[in-house]
Amino acid sequence: QVQLVESGGGLVQVGDSLRLSCADIGRTFTAYAKGWFRQAPGKEREFVAAINGLGTFTFYADSVKGRFTISRNNAQNTLYLQMNSLRPEDTAIYYCAVTRSPGNTSSAAYDYWGQGTQVTVSS
Repeated sequence: QVQLVESGGGLVQVGDSLRLSCADIGRTFTAYAKGWFRQAPGKEREFVAAINGLGTFTFYADSVKGRFTISRNNAQNTLYLQMNSLRPEDTAIYYCAVTRSPGNTSSAAYDYWGQGTQVTVSS
């Protein structure tokens, strides 16, 4: 069963924190590189962060660097995105995805996607 399920989104205030989770339900992608993307209304999907299969390499978009942290727990088949100091411009649907190309920031390089979780930051 190929299924990625995101959770943890919600409505928060500026400066608040959220932690998103992405569960690999079928345990299909335990060793694969993964990433987080987001899509705001009327905008294209954009790269947020990526992590390699062992969790030893991470890469971030400039817009979130220093505020967001991507991590993974392979024993629990779960990917995380810790988001701190949230801003209104972080409002979007956040998606986790799997790639065979570690560190790739292009959505075209990601083969499997979750359904997304909404994050809304209110000012």
